[in-house]
Amino acid sequence: MRYEFSSAIALRDAITSKKLSAVDVVRNALQRQVDCESHLNCFATRTPELALEAAYRADQAIQTGQPPGALHGLPISVKDLIAIGGVRQMFGSRSMEFNVAQTDAPAVARIKAAGACIIGTTTTSEFGCKAVGDSPLTGITRNPWNTDKTPGGSSCGAAASVAAGVTPFALGTDGGGSIRAPSSLTGLFGIKAQFARVPVFPASATPTLGHVGPLARTVRDAALLLSVIAGHDPRDPFSVAGKVPDFQKACDLPIKGMRLAWSPTLGYAKPDPEVVRITELAVKRFESLGCEIIDLSEGIGGDPVACWMAEFYAGVGTRLNETLRTKRHLLDPAVASMLDKALDLSLLDYYSQVFVRYQFREKIRTLFNSFDLLLTPTLPVSAFDVGLDIPPQFSDRNVCSWQYYTYPFNLTGQPAASLPVGFTNDELPVGLQLVAAINQEVDIFRAAAAFEAAFPWDGIRPPLLDRHRP
Repeated sequence: MRYEFSSAIALRDAITSKKLSAVDVVRNALQRQVDCESHLNCFATRTPELALEAAYRADQAIQTGQPPGALHGLPISVKDLIAIGGVRQMFGSRSMEFNVAQTDAPAVARIKAAGACIIGTTTTSEFGCKAVGDSPLTGITRNPWNTDKTPGGSSCGAAASVAAGVTPFALGTDGGGSIRAPSSLTGLFGIKAQFARVPVFPASATPTLGHVGPLARTVRDAALLLSVIAGHDPRDPFSVAGKVPDFQKACDLPIKGMRLAWSPTLGYAKPDPEVVRITELAVKRFESLGCEIIDLSEGIGGDPVACWMAEFYAGVGTRLNETLRTKRHLLDPAVASMLDKALDLSLLDYYSQVFVRYQFREKIRTLFNSFDLLLTPTLPVSAFDVGLDIPPQFSDRNVCSWQYYTYPFNLTGQPAASLPVGFTNDELPVGLQLVAAINQEVDIFRAAAAFEAAFPWDGIRPPLLDRHRP
């Protein structure tokens, strides 16, 4: 029996009720991993022994009457930027090829404690510095909807593997769109929660921008995974204290009367007309579900890209300065060039943008007094050809800043997600970004779950290994 496109919740319930064994489910995931790898190149390191050991423990716990964990027996992958103790953590870089993580990141420790079975680490662009799916270490990761196209990045392997049915969900990271962008290009639901809702330790290269979060095929599976990894950790000085919202319960809340602002460009983006057409249709579908749509065509003002780049450059430049100096020959040339620019950033230039960031955050905070969610396209394009760092029409931007819609909300720290809402004429997925007010992930889950229930995508599969869209 094959389980590759079953939801996490359905698999967990079948395992805990003894209808399925965790070992069988994990073996199925490991076989799917092997079957897909030559087509997609999703995994940096495979950990079948680790996964099967966890699966055996999960089955033994059920047999002996122990209470199951929230992720009991479920296969999952973890992005190569996130530490798994005793497993290679290479950051997608030849300069770190032999690095082994010493301890589990908080999110990894929590999924293990909840019973998850980690089948491997997924590919990333080098140090997460590009929004596409390739690195000199692992090569090109491909999109299961069309293997000539990129799945986006930097959580490329996470997105491609979940979309292909290897695991029901995965852990990714997002410092400027790296969960939401690949989710959009591969037809997944991916969310970065409120900044520091999920604690990060050790600190990432971009500690005031970076998030850890789920990519999943269903909204409720993402809610389940986020509920496990969220919560305070004193090792992260930014970590949000207090009770974690009930993300799973939020999926059952009504949405009639919600106020949704629609901004197709944010006032500065240049989206493909087909992307606008598809996302506008999704907005009309929300209106048909009883939501009030507010026109925000004027957007949010000017493009905050200089502010985001300053914060990003300051982080990666500081963290990777020594790597650039001693191991430049091992780096992706595009990443090395980015680091050169990062090291040119002056202290005065950086702090001037810190103050701009404070002003931008306050502007967006007050803007949300008029609505519950802001809707935008997640990306200005659908998936483009592998081997390119930037979509051809955005050659004036850099390897990250062509993601017009995502990085503003890393600056503000607000919850933001990508919701799959349709396909281009070339049968490539398109995502709609949902941005909530500060600390209001609940609004994203209630809206996204209602949309999924009314306009389900569960039966739509990528055309990989003889799986075709109906």
